[in-house]
Amino acid sequence: MTAPVLRFSLPRWRLTRWLADAGPDVPPEIRVALIGSLFGTLPIFAGGVVNSLAVSFLIAWRIPILPFQLWCAFEVVCCFVRLAVLVRARRHAARGDSTATDIYLLLGVAWAAGIGAGTFLSLMSGDWVAAALACLSAAAMVGGICFRNFGAPRMAGVMIALTLGPVCLAAPFIGEPIIMISLMQIPFYLISMTAAAYKLNAMLVSTMRSERENAFHARHDMLTGLSNRAGLAKAFATRFGDETAPRALALIYLDLDGFKAVNDSHGHMAGDALLQLVAERLRGLVRSSDIAARIGGDEFVVLSEQTERAQLQRFGERIVRKISEPYELDSGHSLRIGASVGIALAPEHGRDMPSLMTVADAALYEAKSRGKSLCVIASQHAALEARPAAGGPLRLQ
Repeated sequence: MTAPVLRFSLPRWRLTRWLADAGPDVPPEIRVALIGSLFGTLPIFAGGVVNSLAVSFLIAWRIPILPFQLWCAFEVVCCFVRLAVLVRARRHAARGDSTATDIYLLLGVAWAAGIGAGTFLSLMSGDWVAAALACLSAAAMVGGICFRNFGAPRMAGVMIALTLGPVCLAAPFIGEPIIMISLMQIPFYLISMTAAAYKLNAMLVSTMRSERENAFHARHDMLTGLSNRAGLAKAFATRFGDETAPRALALIYLDLDGFKAVNDSHGHMAGDALLQLVAERLRGLVRSSDIAARIGGDEFVVLSEQTERAQLQRFGERIVRKISEPYELDSGHSLRIGASVGIALAPEHGRDMPSLMTVADAALYEAKSRGKSLCVIASQHAALEARPAAGGPLRLQ
């Protein structure tokens, strides 16, 4: 059983949008994935929570005065509120509901500010044990901040500055000149770790872009940009995969008449250009909810949720008329081809793609045998008639 896909909401507030900005020209799908990465890596989140709670408690126990007690109380409240928001957001994301992303991001910044404030108090206390423990904790947090939040490099930089920056603020007042070196160390460390977060972010965005392109290439025909066989099969499975309550669909099988003569007379480059123009016309004919695919050679398929026979007949005839209009190629040639259409219906003619393709192919053959440039919808008994002649299952690969 696969885990549900979690989709977290993009931030809506101006400040949080700035914090979570992943850079220019990042597609919305990748921005959503980057926001989702901020809600992941739960072991790092748990480690940071346990560490900050333990350090603040131990220092407040060692120096039991109000500022340290308030710091410890703030850490307890902040960490538990962050955890509650995180758990609630993951539940909402699993259901597809809106998530409190803005609050979650600001709580992360507040937590980093709490670490920095505790470090400042510890340095100013003059207690070297408390100061060492707080500084060690703050430095340890930076690695986790960078690794966990590189999906939002600005946020990572702000959190690192709030965590370590107070060391620089305290250095001139603690009476130890040697600590002044932190005025050089901390800014350099802040810049290098923020740069690392940006570099990791760029690598992640580049990887996501490559994955999206590979997924597109795997399911789309490179010549026309339409879906290919794999994309068509995926679309069918998505729309008709639940056999307990199947949705009605129409499979419209289109074959070009006279295309081979174009290849023979004008060459394959002209043939490819013609296929691109056919795909462009087909894309303009189908509805936004339909799926248009080229499954090889001069064969095209449309998956449509239109299932009323009279409506489908008109749609198929409109495809034939539009595809049969003259084409003007860039080479200056004017070409004319025809189109024949066969249509099968699900679940009437089958509940799987091979069965529907077999029936639609038989309807297409009938259209061609009756003179071509026709649209034929398979009869109600076509599935039974086509099955013995199919000679085995037709597979979409």
